[in-house]
Amino acid sequence: MPKLRDVCPRVRSKVAGPFWVTIDLFFDSREAFDRYHDDPAIQPPSVAAVYGVDPALVALYKVPDLHMVKISYPRPAPQGGVVERDMHSGQQFVFLLDVEMS
Repeated sequence: MPKLRDVCPRVRSKVAGPFWVTIDLFFDSREAFDRYHDDPAIQPPSVAAVYGVDPALVALYKVPDLHMVKISYPRPAPQGGVVERDMHSGQQFVFLLDVEMS
């Protein structure tokens, strides 16, 4: 089975306010987007399991014109807090790169 890194050549994460993280998945073609945008591996329950958050709070937005999927989830601790390890959330996408797509 291919991994997310194999089907989505550009993936980034960023802060989406002090309480949220956003991950952008850019597919390289409309065909790839059409094939994988509904894959169970990137749906809210799966993402919630990877990041340890409530699945009801994970939001997924599809942007067909850009061949992209945007995933947002609540941060485990507010940005800049005492336990902060990635202030700008720039490294959070790494945890999704090895998920297996179907």
